[in-house]
Amino acid sequence: YSGLKLSSTKIKSNETIKVSFQLKNTGKVAGEEVAQLYLKDKFGSVVRPVLELRDFQKVKLNAGETKTIEFTIDKEKLSFYNNKLEWVAEPGDLEVMIGTSSADIKLRSDFELAD
Repeated sequence: YSGLKLSSTKIKSNETIKVSFQLKNTGKVAGEEVAQLYLKDKFGSVVRPVLELRDFQKVKLNAGETKTIEFTIDKEKLSFYNNKLEWVAEPGDLEVMIGTSSADIKLRSDFELAD
């Protein structure tokens, strides 16, 4: 896991962010990896999980092969039920994390959801 890039560090709720990174098989045989995207709202109006799995991709890689993996973060992936049970995406600072599991985060970056 290397080379994390975000298409933007500030978006509005009707916009999207492209998240991309390189995934390399450093082994001597072909294999598969499940790359996972987690989001964390730094200051939400309701208590939410520290890490929320929002997307994943199963990737096949030959020995020594590198692939660029891309995820899209949109309003749906940023939304949650607030204290009025409304499905909303609240403005604020968020952290995007990429890893093999919630216990093995490899890449991190921040972005802002604006009004």
